[in-house]
Amino acid sequence: MLRATWKSLLARKVRLLMSTFAIALGVAFVVGSLVFSAALSAGFNRLFGASVGDVVVRPAGATTLNGDPSTRTVPASLVDRLAQVPGAARADGNVQALGVFVISVDGKVVGGLGAPTYGISYSTAPAEHGVPGLALLGGHAPHGPHQIALDEHTAGAGGYHLGDQVHVVTAGRKAVLSERLVGIVGYADNTSLAGATLTVFDVPTAQRLFLHGKDAFTNIWVTADHGVSQTSLRSAVVQALPPQVKAVTGEDAANESASGVLRGVSFLRTFLLIFAGVALVVGAYLIVNTFSILVAQRSRELALLRAIGASRRQVSRSVLLEALVLGLFGSTVGLALGVGLAYAIRSLIGLIGLDLGSQSLTLTGEAVVAGYGTGVVVTMAAAWLPARRTTRITPVQALGDVVALPESSIRWRFALGMLLAVAGAGAALAGLFATVPHSGYWVGGGILAVLLGVTAAAPILCRPLLAAARWAYAGMFRAVGNLAGQNALRNPRRTTATASALMIGLALACTMSIIGASAKASVDQAISENFIGNYVVGSGFGQPFSSQVATRIAHVPGVTKVVRQRYAFIEADGKREALTGVDPRQIDDFGLHLSAGTTGLAGRTVLVNQKYADRRHVAVGDTVRIGKLPVGTRTFRVGGIYADTPLVFDFVVSIDNLRRAGFEDSDNFLIVFTRHQSAATLSRLQHQVRSLPVVTVQDETAFAQQQRAPIDRLVLMVDALLGLALVIAVLGIVNTLALSIIERTREIGLLRAIGLGRGQLRLMVTLESVVMAVLGAVLGVALGVCFGVAMMYAVRDQGLKVIAIPWAQLAVFLGLAVVIGVVAAVLPARRAARLDVLAAISAT
Repeated sequence: MLRATWKSLLARKVRLLMSTFAIALGVAFVVGSLVFSAALSAGFNRLFGASVGDVVVRPAGATTLNGDPSTRTVPASLVDRLAQVPGAARADGNVQALGVFVISVDGKVVGGLGAPTYGISYSTAPAEHGVPGLALLGGHAPHGPHQIALDEHTAGAGGYHLGDQVHVVTAGRKAVLSERLVGIVGYADNTSLAGATLTVFDVPTAQRLFLHGKDAFTNIWVTADHGVSQTSLRSAVVQALPPQVKAVTGEDAANESASGVLRGVSFLRTFLLIFAGVALVVGAYLIVNTFSILVAQRSRELALLRAIGASRRQVSRSVLLEALVLGLFGSTVGLALGVGLAYAIRSLIGLIGLDLGSQSLTLTGEAVVAGYGTGVVVTMAAAWLPARRTTRITPVQALGDVVALPESSIRWRFALGMLLAVAGAGAALAGLFATVPHSGYWVGGGILAVLLGVTAAAPILCRPLLAAARWAYAGMFRAVGNLAGQNALRNPRRTTATASALMIGLALACTMSIIGASAKASVDQAISENFIGNYVVGSGFGQPFSSQVATRIAHVPGVTKVVRQRYAFIEADGKREALTGVDPRQIDDFGLHLSAGTTGLAGRTVLVNQKYADRRHVAVGDTVRIGKLPVGTRTFRVGGIYADTPLVFDFVVSIDNLRRAGFEDSDNFLIVFTRHQSAATLSRLQHQVRSLPVVTVQDETAFAQQQRAPIDRLVLMVDALLGLALVIAVLGIVNTLALSIIERTREIGLLRAIGLGRGQLRLMVTLESVVMAVLGAVLGVALGVCFGVAMMYAVRDQGLKVIAIPWAQLAVFLGLAVVIGVVAAVLPARRAARLDVLAAISAT
């Protein structure tokens, strides 16, 4: 039996190649996701390990809730005291700031797209465990108010060389700097900055720019003597610290800094693995169909094996052994493709500024185990049902001319499929609308159950569509169309199983299209209904910018008022929230509709959103505790309650309160009021920020377009990933047609013998392919509309109030299905037309 299995497998290697390729693609996504995320995690761990000392001393509230530096500092006098601590080899003060952008020689921003842009003071201090810290790679250390050093990647990307004047933009009070490049810096062992940029100043200059001239530091590194552990040194350091200053070990500081980034890496890995799962599910349909057809073709062979003594178990095992070999082969190919895909992902991510530099991408043990485990399990599971059917072949069937595998009851499949679809719909609705743990798993599992249920019930659900297709074909193409329609109806389970692979891909694509269209429509509506002023000044990188910009804008002729907006993340009642900081004299410009109280923001007064007030039963005059501020927790008095609006968040306080709480003196948005709105006015405003490429000036139309752009990018990226599933679906149609032609060789020969021409035969096969593709597209679009509308309805309370269905795009999907059907039929139709008539008639 083993020898017979090997011969059978080798005899059909070409037929099984496309099925193997489908598994290889799915495994490649799994492996590529794991390899890339492992390299990314390792790169960030090395970077953050090289960016901390053995013990890091910093003020309480050194960072805000979203990880940005606060204005809290430690006094410079503490450095000498810490250097005398037992077990300390040295102590070094550091200044660090975010939002320091390097502008290239051609006026473009270097980095900034997701990766941080640091401004730091120069230091020769070693990193934790004696690892070399920042090192000079060329030139000399900056000295004086007009000298800087850049990291090697930033200098190269900006087109700068030693001695050049570098254009720098900061979020501090001095918005624009022009400094001479005197040094190139980097970390030891080629540690990548992962897209971050470093602009290095001497200590006095960094203190003047980022600490308003205070003789203080953002943090202090304490280096351990030889043989002294970080824990012991920290215990000694703590004894020398004043109140409101803390000390953490370098390992804890590195882990803390990396935790937020690694959460993003984990999300990226999960995001990619979801699409790997989609590809594997679609590939499983292809394998089920392939093995079902092959088992049907080999039924006479398998029956003969039973007749000469093979047991049911041996016959079933032979089919599963073929699946095991294919799974191992497909997984091996997938491992190789996965490494290549990881490099492709690295290049793609590099385009948005997350550069891994020289970080190598290598197969990890986790990736190898996951790749082989996934590929083999999916292949074996997909082949199990066809293998099980082989046990129903009786030896006496070998005596007949035609051997047909018994089919399970389609009605039983229909009932089970409908039950699964209803249960899946219930689970998805529970995840969307009910309070359940891990609601995302409920939604994802429910959608998968609906897809599987519709697939199981499709042979009966789709009979009317297949009958309609036969009727339409017969009317348009007469006898050839009638034959194509009958062939599709002959085995509805095979037809719908092939169509289901395309259905899954298009269902998810349609869902994303509806989500994207609805999100953009909601953004347009919100901006149209709430846009105030004439122009908006913001950052193209989503980061705060210098308060000096408002002063520049206010001096432009025709400008009547400039309204500042600042945002900060805080904690209220144990939940992460956001608050808006405004100038109390400008609060009325936001047009808030108060249900109680007034808009006054004197002292520690806060305005709260109506939804928050209802949820927490807050009234005017009550106190609200706002936590996770750099200075700790503070209590504010509720001065007013306003109706929900996208212009501000759940809390509104004065800008002075934000500054006193330890947040940077930087703006997030400026709303500009002018006497006239014209192209000339816009040009004058943009001229004022020409030296600040990180800042944009936009009217309502351009601002709405900017807010829609991230949605378009996300939908485009998801559609590109779902394209993998569509490629596998096309392979499924090609495979099914090719194998069905082999199965119907004698029938095709007879049709040719009674006068069916080659062109007519090619047309017949093409029409069968189009039926499968259109059937999958119709099911996919219908399910996608249901999923998309349900998900948008579930988030209607989060500001996405418009449900938009892009009918034109859905029509394109249906038209694309016809094209897919025609393209998929080219090779099978050509092969059918080239069959020798006499050889086909004599085939058995």
